[in-house]
Amino acid sequence: MARRKFPVVIEEISIRGLGVIGDARLPLGPGFTALTGETGAGKTMVVTALGLLLGERADSSAIRTDASQAVVEGHWLVDAAGAVADRVRDAGGDLDPIAGSDQAGLLLSRSISTEGRSRAAVGGRAAPVGVLNEIGQQLVVVHGQSDQVRLRSATAQREALDRFAGSELSKVLGDYHDVYRRWQSAQGELDVLVAESDRRSREADDLRVAMDEIEQAAPRRGEEVELADRADRLTNLEDLRLAASEAQELLSSQSADGSQDVLALLDTARRQLERVSGHDQTLEPIAQAIAGASFAVTEVSGQLASYLSGIDADGGRELESVQQRRAELGSLVRKYGPTLDDTIDYLDTGSSRLLELDTDSDRIEALRAEVAGDRARIVELGAALSEVRRSFAIRLSERVTGELAALAMVNATLSVTVEDRPDYSQNGKDQVSFLLRPHPGAEPRPLGRGASGGELSRVMLAIEVVIAGSDPVPTFIFDEVDAGVGGASAIEIGKRLARLAQTAQVIVVTHLAQVAAFANNHLSVVKDSDGTVTESSVRQLHGEERISEMARLLSGLPDSESGLAHARELVDMARETAAS
Repeated sequence: MARRKFPVVIEEISIRGLGVIGDARLPLGPGFTALTGETGAGKTMVVTALGLLLGERADSSAIRTDASQAVVEGHWLVDAAGAVADRVRDAGGDLDPIAGSDQAGLLLSRSISTEGRSRAAVGGRAAPVGVLNEIGQQLVVVHGQSDQVRLRSATAQREALDRFAGSELSKVLGDYHDVYRRWQSAQGELDVLVAESDRRSREADDLRVAMDEIEQAAPRRGEEVELADRADRLTNLEDLRLAASEAQELLSSQSADGSQDVLALLDTARRQLERVSGHDQTLEPIAQAIAGASFAVTEVSGQLASYLSGIDADGGRELESVQQRRAELGSLVRKYGPTLDDTIDYLDTGSSRLLELDTDSDRIEALRAEVAGDRARIVELGAALSEVRRSFAIRLSERVTGELAALAMVNATLSVTVEDRPDYSQNGKDQVSFLLRPHPGAEPRPLGRGASGGELSRVMLAIEVVIAGSDPVPTFIFDEVDAGVGGASAIEIGKRLARLAQTAQVIVVTHLAQVAAFANNHLSVVKDSDGTVTESSVRQLHGEERISEMARLLSGLPDSESGLAHARELVDMARETAAS
């Protein structure tokens, strides 16, 4: 049967220094890859390596004892115009375009040091591990024993039903999410406004008092500096008066002791030069300069006289007024500062806040109307979600039950129920439950109670096979999905995995030849030990090597003629099934 082209596929994974694996390369590619090996050979390390590439938590104890770090690299083919490629570019990573194709190569890598440091790279660029996790969620679905436990949770069961419902549900669910987020935001704001109405009312009253106080004081920017200068002048008023008076007397007053002032001395000097300048013309400009100096001194003397006449004789009362104003401004700054400019700015910010607080009642009324409208819409969309889920729950129940019959659970029935929860959540009001009835007459019981590990494995596989048609996933990884199963049941599991591999890449860690027989790519984890150190590698099996490995899985005897014959029979049967 010709396989379709997969838009996203893991081409190869390289592992170095992880657990018992020294250096291994896993060629993967489209279709069904089976990974087998002896117990303790390191098959689990392969799943661990994939988990690291998908952003799972790193554990330095998984590093080989003779290595300083563990390194895992994954080579993917992705849609060059798809969501994964866009996220890689957003993270600054590079893609490797493939000529003549709409696909591109993507390299993801992760390293862990013995000191516990973890580094991730996306498209050759360092990136947070969280980016690996985001990309991994779009690339791979991993099913192991822990995931089977998760299948028991109500959340996982609802997600499985929603995946099965596909686009018919996703449109309604998207509308519901939008309204629900808007409703929660408005309800939260309304709750805060109502709960804090008294506090906000007191805040508004306090703001009004503050606005009135600042407006009445009417402070000006820079007024503090002006008042400080004025206070300094008034405080030293007598010293200023005495200094100005003495300076004026020295410049232009005849002293009582008969000494001459500056003007008289300059006038004497000028006349002495003018008397003899006729004998030497070079003295004339000097005499003129002295005359100019006399004019300048006369002007300065006049300025001092004006300054003295302008000094307020009643400076004490003015100083008191200045100090009162400074105290008033200081009080404002202490309350609304830390600076006078901040206090003036508080008028603007406080006015805006007061306007907001004064409109609380209007906002509360508007929010109540908005919340009521969104709540009614939530009820409407929630009912639509429930209707779609109930419709698809019936179909999922029927189809999974049919798959279980083929997986040696002939009398088992899976019932998917959709019931009302007490209130609405972000995904509606539905409580989805998967109930398993192992045989007629038994009471249906939740998967979390009464289902063995093997039954859970088969139920999980049946669900994935059914859902794959409506919600395809690029890559499935199954870690011992066949645990607790054997014989004909294992063959049916192999058939289902092969069917799943027609629409997705499937990688299965298995210990059953009945499952591995259906793979189109068989990898074996080979353990080698020198008696001191165990190191495993990975080999791709073809022809007789594969038949020998299948015989080992069947009987533990890779060279047994009966085992080899049985292995060939299994492989031929699987090949014929795939071709039909």
